Amino acid sequence: MPTADTIIFDLGGVLIDWNPEYLYRKIFSNENDLRYFLEEICTSAWNQEQDAGYPLAQATAELAAKYPQYDAEIKAYYSRWQEMLGGYDEQCVAILENLHQKKNSRLLGLTNWSGETFHTAKKMYPFLDLFKGIVVSGDEKIKKPDPRLYQILIDRYGIQPGKSIFIDDTKINVEIAEDLGFQTIHFLSANQLQEKLQKLGLM
Repeated sequence: MPTADTIIFDLGGVLIDWNPEYLYRKIFSNENDLRYFLEEICTSAWNQEQDAGYPLAQATAELAAKYPQYDAEIKAYYSRWQEMLGGYDEQCVAILENLHQKKNSRLLGLTNWSGETFHTAKKMYPFLDLFKGIVVSGDEKIKKPDPRLYQILIDRYGIQPGKSIFIDDTKINVEIAEDLGFQTIHFLSANQLQEKLQKLGLM
């Protein structure tokens, strides 16, 4: 018998390839300039604030006012955000489709993503319709690894963590899920994910 009735996927880094470098390599010709901009101006921490629900227009305006010399580059972050999407992992999507066809486990998503961009992105990836539901951090104004976001997922979908598997490529997110009683898979590759799901009797 399968070991879980619910399988929860992170999206970015597991199913969907997202990287701001895809956009900014078109904008900066010098590697040092690129690295400086993404490490000191439009940083990962700054983007994560928008994943937690901070308005994109306000975040952009505030940062552009702080660094007026980078006005155009900062405004490109969200006006051209679709250019940061590098496609999807075909093998991981095949795993998702296989799980959906078997119908042994309910499929849910838990993602750190701005609510302002996610619902447009959702239209770009038809496989996201295979999920029974997706909790988006930007809509909830809380992001992983805050346990409250996991609790929203648990409550909304009546999840029993011990009968669920949580999959994420970020270790701290996996550790919080473990603390909440979930079975977990720290995603490293599609092959590794498939092997672990097979061992659990889910594929």
